[in-house]
Amino acid sequence: MISRALALRLREAGLVWRPAAGDRFQFLSHDMDATGTELFTVSDMTIEAHQYPTGTVLGFNGTTEWALDSVAIEDALWFPREDQLREALRATFTSLERGDDGRWRVVTVFRGEQREHVADTAEDAYGLAVLAEVGDATG
Repeated sequence: MISRALALRLREAGLVWRPAAGDRFQFLSHDMDATGTELFTVSDMTIEAHQYPTGTVLGFNGTTEWALDSVAIEDALWFPREDQLREALRATFTSLERGDDGRWRVVTVFRGEQREHVADTAEDAYGLAVLAEVGDATG
């Protein structure tokens, strides 16, 4: 799983979250989770994404440990999975390689330029690649 810091950077860069079953998130504000480490998973059984004209709300269905009915998507921090990060790269993704140093490299071609994004985990390498491309696309 990517770090909270990388998830925040992806959010700030403009990566859009459309909640689906299996997605992981934390509350953005530590006021809602004193430890800041509670990880939730969107599930048709317990936490569903409800689409309204005013925005997306994550509904907590029958959870007794939280005195909470729902939270606005703006108050949640998404931790995209490796497959979701790879999909966000779309056609720019070229390869995922593990170097002799044990680190992971995601190779992309963006606007004709080949780039390498290196990290200790494959998910982090994908996350750094998405961060670079989302930032370049919006900047």
